[in-house]
Amino acid sequence: MDRSADPGDPRIADLGFARVDVDRAARTGDPEVVYGAGKSPDQVVAILGTLHERHPDRAILATRLSDETLEVLAHALPDAEVDLVARAATLGPLPVAHGTVAVVSAGTSDAPVAAEAALSVAVHGAGVDRIDDVGVAGLHRLLAVRDRLEAADCLVVVAGMEGALPSVVGGLTGVPIVAVPTSVGYGSSLGGVAALLAMLNSCAPGIAVVNIDNGYGAGVHAARVARQSVPR
Repeated sequence: MDRSADPGDPRIADLGFARVDVDRAARTGDPEVVYGAGKSPDQVVAILGTLHERHPDRAILATRLSDETLEVLAHALPDAEVDLVARAATLGPLPVAHGTVAVVSAGTSDAPVAAEAALSVAVHGAGVDRIDDVGVAGLHRLLAVRDRLEAADCLVVVAGMEGALPSVVGGLTGVPIVAVPTSVGYGSSLGGVAALLAMLNSCAPGIAVVNIDNGYGAGVHAARVARQSVPR
């Protein structure tokens, strides 16, 4: 890579192996997030540390971290907070929460994606209400928490198998919904494709859908909706 095109550009921290976007918070309100998959532990540590140095007042998020990276990170950056369920870590203080996102998951097997969504919501400036294990196989569990669904500014609804939960939730409340299909399910679920197509074809209005297992993307979107929903 020819790095001479932007010498001294204050918007970029050139680490040799990565050109870190340290200007993203100024443009979008949120700093760059480190996607850990495919990166070595040392690369994740370097990028996370660089972003934290430029944004010491905001939590920096690293997602999709391997066991090795989580171990190296804990030693190299002892101030980092590690979420083993989400397989993610943050470095720096969480922002003050504005608005509330309810992260609703169908079953315990969906917990890693729901945890990634919940952590992403908190890092991006909204409060989190976790509502777990309320899948459509036991509708009484969902009906028992309708008041919490209505109290949220945005909902993240996480489900695998047939992916029916967002449609049901969409029929119970008018709160904006971000649906997250997970790769949980037996063979014909096709690694989450069945749930993805079910959510895209939902007859309940007001549902946006992110990609399979993309708790991060859902969390960012929902946090921004919740932040905009609160009077300034």
